[in-house]
Amino acid sequence: MMQSRHRKLTERQIVPLKKPVHNPREVAEIVAIQALSFVASEPERLGLFLAETGVGPETLRNAASDPNFLLNVLDFVLRDDATVKAFASASELHPTNVAAARQVLGDALGDPSWERDVP
Repeated sequence: MMQSRHRKLTERQIVPLKKPVHNPREVAEIVAIQALSFVASEPERLGLFLAETGVGPETLRNAASDPNFLLNVLDFVLRDDATVKAFASASELHPTNVAAARQVLGDALGDPSWERDVP
């Protein structure tokens, strides 16, 4: 009798470890959290951001769970071409994806202050 060469797959091998994110708002929030990490990675940039937002270093982690705060993070990154390009490069995103994340999050929160430039 021949032994079977086929092994039974375990549940871990069948079920993906992470579920892909398809919700545009969730993707936008992930981009914003990455942007916050990028801002926090450089003390000078973080200091400027904290001064502008009025958030203290001790409350930064709690503020990161607020979608309106995440909107401010994306606004901060997007206002300067060099910053958005550096963030996009560090995150392996195209700069337009950062702007799109800002648009999606702003729309989800009903923010009328952001208007996309239409040629």
